[in-house]
Amino acid sequence: MKHDVKVRTAECSCGQVSLICKGEPIRTAICHCFACQKRTGSVFGVQARFSREQVSYTGDVVEYSRIADSGNQVNYAFCPACGTTVMLTLSALPEFTVIPVGLFTSRDLPQPSFSVYEQHKQAWVKFDCQIEQIS
Repeated sequence: MKHDVKVRTAECSCGQVSLICKGEPIRTAICHCFACQKRTGSVFGVQARFSREQVSYTGDVVEYSRIADSGNQVNYAFCPACGTTVMLTLSALPEFTVIPVGLFTSRDLPQPSFSVYEQHKQAWVKFDCQIEQIS
C-alpha cells in the first residue's frame, strides 16, 4: 500500500515568500536563547527542522548571518518586503533547514520534543506538556 507524503505550506506575513515542506519534520523544538527572543519579538522561538531535500521555496529572500554561542554560523533568510524570518540554516548542520512553526498554514505539526537555552527562559513561562529541557 502506498502512503501519501504529508505536504505542508508555510509563508511570510505578506505572502511574497512561500515554502513547501514534504514529509514529517525531524523534530520541533522551543528555543529560549536571546537571539530567538530578538528574532521573534517574543519570549522564545518554536522551530521545525527538516532535511534540506524536504523544503523548497519561492520568492526572494535576504540573508543575515551571525555567530552563535556555540561558535557556529547561523544563517537567517527573511522576506525583504515584510521582514518575516522564513528559514534558518546552521553551518554545523548544513543538511537541515529550520522553519519557524508560526509560518505554517496548517496547525498539525508535532508538539515540540525539547526546549533549549532554558537558562534564558522567562521565569513565568510554563508548559503543560512533557518537554525535555536542555540548558
